[in-house]
Amino acid sequence: MKIFTLEEARTLLPVLESLLRGAIAAKQEAEEADAGLAALNQRIQLAGGILVDVRKAARQRAVRQHGIQRAKDALAEIEAIGVQVKDMDTGLLDFPFQLEDEVVLLCWKLGETDIEHWHAQDAGFTGRAPLDDRFRRGPSRTPKAGTPGADDKPN
Repeated sequence: MKIFTLEEARTLLPVLESLLRGAIAAKQEAEEADAGLAALNQRIQLAGGILVDVRKAARQRAVRQHGIQRAKDALAEIEAIGVQVKDMDTGLLDFPFQLEDEVVLLCWKLGETDIEHWHAQDAGFTGRAPLDDRFRRGPSRTPKAGTPGADDKPN
């Protein structure tokens, strides 16, 4: 699992937003084509069979498949970066973050201008809380007592 700093996560937002918007648009395109195919199927059933424009139906199937693949590719790219897609429809992304001795999730939702929230891994969106100074400090550089280097004094 990739662990992000707050700055790394913030730097990725423009790319992630573009990928997420592309995935949402592709999903909508696939859903529209699917609705067109479902309407055609319903007309065929209600009429007891009709003459079908095979080319148009094939184009709709191709559009549907293309949209599904584009959405999958965009989501796979986001996940390959190490970001967790929690809800594509609302544009909810989580970034693993080391907070003291625990990995928590920085939480960002499409439409927000910055990452300003976090939650525990088991809390989900309803457990979102505002970032505090612990997140802005960055990783601690001071070794804990009892660890190598903690009692070393400079010469």
